[in-house]
Amino acid sequence: MSEERRKRQQERQGTAPPTSPKHLTWGLLIALIVIAYLASWYYNNHRYDKFAKCLAEKQAKMYGLYWCPHCLDQKHMFGASFRYVPYVECALSRTEESPRCKAAGIQHFPSWQFGSEPPKEGVLSLDALSDKTGCSLP
Repeated sequence: MSEERRKRQQERQGTAPPTSPKHLTWGLLIALIVIAYLASWYYNNHRYDKFAKCLAEKQAKMYGLYWCPHCLDQKHMFGASFRYVPYVECALSRTEESPRCKAAGIQHFPSWQFGSEPPKEGVLSLDALSDKTGCSLP
């Protein structure tokens, strides 16, 4: 029986040719690569969750503007963990500032306030935030 005839007969009977070990190996390799990528992505985006939550416990607060490039730089340092950082948006519009930010005396962005201390202006490294609050970095 020819190879082509056998394939047509298998198709009619609804049976597929057996999977070769080579296909299984490639499938397993691709699955492992996808799992490694997803694990790496999750780790990189959530490794600062505990640190960000600690900042909140220590009453650290970031003041920023949605259109400020330095504020975006500061947010990106945390990745997805930034959602746990206490953040005050100071822009009501491009020209009008939030009363909460005016009351806190914020003039430059981003600014960080630690408890009742006066605000510290500028992008702070995660090490500087760790030193200031006593929160440990991963």
